[in-house]
Amino acid sequence: MHKLLIALACALAALFAAAQQARPMAEDPALEERVLAIANELRCLVCQNETIAASRADLATDLKNQIREQLRAGKGEREILDYMVQRYGDFVLYKPPVKPTTWLLWIGPFVLLLAMAAWLWRTLRRRRALEVAAPLTEAEQQRARALLERERT
Repeated sequence: MHKLLIALACALAALFAAAQQARPMAEDPALEERVLAIANELRCLVCQNETIAASRADLATDLKNQIREQLRAGKGEREILDYMVQRYGDFVLYKPPVKPTTWLLWIGPFVLLLAMAAWLWRTLRRRRALEVAAPLTEAEQQRARALLERERT
């Protein structure tokens, strides 16, 4: 048992030794703060449920580097966001504007929720209708008895 614990401790120590120290992407903390502010407004196109600031995907890193380079070139936040929208479409914005081309992004989840609620309601109504079936008539009961008797013999 002790040997297993020692082996586990050695493996963990090797993992921690191999881990690299996180280093800032920019020497200028003010620049990095601006990069993160813009990156928080953009959706990771790989993860789709995270901003590129929070994502660890390679594409997110590349987009952050593009933002950084554009800021160094003197472009403003609006210009960078417009460039990203022009290149990737409104979907790249974490909060896309409400306009006819993005209505599906804004309204789609609610339509889907309503459709699923209607399907559930209809399914439950059908199930209840089956559970509250009318009792058998006298003729149906006699036929059922006759069929059971035939099977027994």
